[in-house]
Amino acid sequence: MPSRFEMANAIRALSMDAVQKANSGHPGAPMGMADIAQVLWKDYLAHNPANPHWANRDRFVLSNGHGSMLLYSLLHLTGYGISLEDLQNFRQLHSKTAGHPELGYAPGIETTTGPLGQGLANAVGMAIAERTLAAQFNRPGHDIVDHYTYVFVGDGCLMEGISHEVSSLAGTQGLGKLIAFYDANGISIDGEVEGWFTDDTAKRFEAYGWHVVPNVDGHDPEAVKAAIELARTNGDRPSMIICKTIIGFGAPNKQGKEESHGAALGEDEVAAAREQLGWPHPPFHVPEDIYQSWDATQRGGEAEADWDARFARYQAAYPEEARELERRLKGELPTALTSEKLIEDAQEKGESLASRKASLACLNELGPQLPELLGGSADLAPSNLTFWKGAKAITQSEPSGNYLHYGVREFGMAAIMNGIALHGGFVPYGATFLIFMEYMRNAVRMAALMGQRVIHVFTHDSIGLGEDGPTHQPIEQLTTLRSTPNLSTWRPCDAVETAVAWDTALKRQAGPSALVLSRQGLPHQARDKQQLANIERGGYVLKDCDSTPELILIATGSEVGLAMDAAAELKNAGKHVRVVSMPSTDTFDTQDADYRESVLPRNVTARLAIEAGHRDFWFKYVGLDGRIVGMTTFGESAPAGDLFKHFGFTVDNVVAEAKALLS
Repeated sequence: MPSRFEMANAIRALSMDAVQKANSGHPGAPMGMADIAQVLWKDYLAHNPANPHWANRDRFVLSNGHGSMLLYSLLHLTGYGISLEDLQNFRQLHSKTAGHPELGYAPGIETTTGPLGQGLANAVGMAIAERTLAAQFNRPGHDIVDHYTYVFVGDGCLMEGISHEVSSLAGTQGLGKLIAFYDANGISIDGEVEGWFTDDTAKRFEAYGWHVVPNVDGHDPEAVKAAIELARTNGDRPSMIICKTIIGFGAPNKQGKEESHGAALGEDEVAAAREQLGWPHPPFHVPEDIYQSWDATQRGGEAEADWDARFARYQAAYPEEARELERRLKGELPTALTSEKLIEDAQEKGESLASRKASLACLNELGPQLPELLGGSADLAPSNLTFWKGAKAITQSEPSGNYLHYGVREFGMAAIMNGIALHGGFVPYGATFLIFMEYMRNAVRMAALMGQRVIHVFTHDSIGLGEDGPTHQPIEQLTTLRSTPNLSTWRPCDAVETAVAWDTALKRQAGPSALVLSRQGLPHQARDKQQLANIERGGYVLKDCDSTPELILIATGSEVGLAMDAAAELKNAGKHVRVVSMPSTDTFDTQDADYRESVLPRNVTARLAIEAGHRDFWFKYVGLDGRIVGMTTFGESAPAGDLFKHFGFTVDNVVAEAKALLS
């Protein structure tokens, strides 16, 4: 039977061979962490290569995703659908083995990693999801949700600020089934990190409330195993296992140096590494006995079969809970969801109120119907209005709730939400002011890249927030959101459009949504049945004229009311004006050509867009000859009414711009 060292060397050999063939990649981390990975994956990780989506599997996250060949080698060796040919195509177009682990490219990849620190954040989200789901569904004698989350992190992950945000929250929450392995090799791209990273990591994580196992020899399997055993006995705290390793272990001339971090070792060094490691086999060759030692299909199949039997007993004892858990893990919404009625009721009520308040009304109606909703806010719940009447805070002592107080941790919140969504069983939503989307931008992007159903609630959407001034007044943020592929952005103009925005976000399973909501009150807009139905198409004719329009006003959010008032003035002046409400430009763009033509006919070239955000986005819809009432500067500190007047968001200015356009 092969030794642990020989099994780990299979990872090292495959990793350095793949990087060498691609002449691109990061061999150092896989070679340095191979011994840790061997112990974890061989002795502890509960998973089934034959069913990568087994609900009760342990989650494994490679936060230092540049070391992707470590993960690809593990998946190949243990029996997942990654072949030697896939490894040989490392970093090539359309390969399963991309430069960084990409969710959906290959079985067994739990999350897309590469932006350092976010994998750790995802792992925190997964651990929160596991514990909360267990608290909601487990019953005495029936621990059917019961698995660990393991995450590998490097120096770079712990230098990133997000690592502080999420590790602090993980300690406060007491996530005992979260175990991190820190690859403390002391090397980053620029060289030895002692010149720029001298934190006492053990004390740092102890201060967060973590259980820390320091100074573990990452190349001693027995020491690694003992550390894991210690971590697993500390069920009330997350654990950080600090492993001292040598980057590029086995490459005699480059190990322990930055030369092994982010480039192929070179043919001569690969050959020398083979000799030093005692690996006489040709590139991409693994002996059969080592394959057999790594193969996890039988053990994984037995583990899943055992869980299936336990779940069958749970089904017999708690049939309703079992059905509900299955539904939620499939990501299906309740068949009796009455979101359509919510929209109709909002239209009938005709309330004029801030869209953030309309959003809270939606949550109060939808929350009792959707136990999978897991909300939160970055310390702005009273302003974001996301803590609905049935919300219950998740804490270490009461983990069965449905709302997370993330604290002032916007970036961490967004990345944790991604982890919650990736785990399954929940639809996460989280809130902050729109301006602070900037802190969380990359995690919002990652949700879109991975196609995760995550709902971002961004309130205080414009200069309309008033006296807090330009530091808090978003200008370019809407354009940023709208330009992000696979992110659906909604800026509703009243309570009705807000209800539609929530409905579409909940039903959208292929990616995240951003709901951009106002602080200030918004007037209700009258609609007929067809207009009500057309809201979900992203853009629609809210008010039309009796003949072919000579001018189209396009607006979103709080500026729709302004457009309607200006249209009335222009009508009195004998102008034929159409008003188009465009709450979701990306949704409108996906409609068929005939519908888009019916809303914005090409022969009507006189178009004026109105939005209290950056104006340049709207040239897409008004053309170079159209006009835009928008922002080209940052805002000012003053009451909202004064600001709208100062920056030209008035009926008089819109009418003047329209007349100039028609002259």
